[in-house]
Amino acid sequence: MKNNPSPDTLCAQALGWIEPTTKALVPPVHVATTFERDPDNEYRSGRSYIRNDSPAWDQVEGLVTRLEGGAATVAFASGMAAATAPFLALKPGDHAIAPEVMYWGLRKWLVGPAREWGIAVDFVDLTDPAQVRAAIRPGRTRLVWAETPSNPLWQVFDLGALAEIAHAAGALLAVDSTAATPILTQPIGLGADLVMHAATKYLNGHSDVLAGTLTAARTDAFWERIVAVRTGGGAVLGAFEAWLLLRGMRTLPMRVRHASASALFLAAHLERLPQVAAVLYPGLASHPQHAVAKRQMRGGFGGMLSIRVKGGEAAAIACAAQVKLWKRATSLGGVESLIEHRASIEGAGSPVPGDLLRLSVGLEGAEELLADLQQALEGVGAEA
Repeated sequence: MKNNPSPDTLCAQALGWIEPTTKALVPPVHVATTFERDPDNEYRSGRSYIRNDSPAWDQVEGLVTRLEGGAATVAFASGMAAATAPFLALKPGDHAIAPEVMYWGLRKWLVGPAREWGIAVDFVDLTDPAQVRAAIRPGRTRLVWAETPSNPLWQVFDLGALAEIAHAAGALLAVDSTAATPILTQPIGLGADLVMHAATKYLNGHSDVLAGTLTAARTDAFWERIVAVRTGGGAVLGAFEAWLLLRGMRTLPMRVRHASASALFLAAHLERLPQVAAVLYPGLASHPQHAVAKRQMRGGFGGMLSIRVKGGEAAAIACAAQVKLWKRATSLGGVESLIEHRASIEGAGSPVPGDLLRLSVGLEGAEELLADLQQALEGVGAEA
């Protein structure tokens, strides 16, 4: 391949790797858990035990590294394992900053185990650089965690500004770029030090793999601590999961662009429906961070959006109950379109409005998806 191939080429050919013995275009599933030493007790193959390294991860980690423009990637057994690793690499007494509204599973972990283990975390509005600066604790802040677009309000944070603030304080900027994917945003090029993906979502894209990845801008001492978290904690990706993940990534650019185009179509039409109080989607001119999204996201604004339904929580839940094409399920980024009432999922203490429905746009026909939502919304209105 050429020196600087497009994401389409990188993904379709999975870096152009050919299995050297059989010349197979598709890699085998490497299931070995241990590897033989040389007679002199060395490991010249570079492999010793699966918790340290596995050939099953080579293409996945290499492809994500190239797509993100990073120095190295490690694959994890889940998105949560990848997300918690940078925090576990901190030391007791260190301080971190995270968004007010973010992926609920990680937020619960940050206010629970992370704080119990001595990591202080402040949740602030990352759309306001002044609030981020005010939250910095000199000499203690080591990590700023940004999730953009953020789940499920789909706010877009200025990564360049956040990187400047973090680096001035001697901290790192880590970005959960699951919703954007490297097809639309490359945070390292905007100043980020770490990029996380819940690879279960768009990278795999078929709702059949649990996985996560972390990519580093450089391989320094902190990165080695993260690698040690994975090795020591054993949160490693299984061989078949790695194989499925690579297979899913071969179609990543086409899936993301299709979902993005459909999401923009839906957002523009839903915004005009009388039953909808608001549409939260970075691609709309009405979105508060639309200008930032246009600057940071190339080729689309992602396949995720949320709507706020007039009539409050009861109306939102009733709307979700009446869809026929959309699937009522947790997760996002798959080929099938999903709808979910997030406040119910998150439970007590959730900062998500009760009238909000989160939509993950899949690969179905956009007009059919719109018609299904419209009939559900009209049905709720008729009942009212």
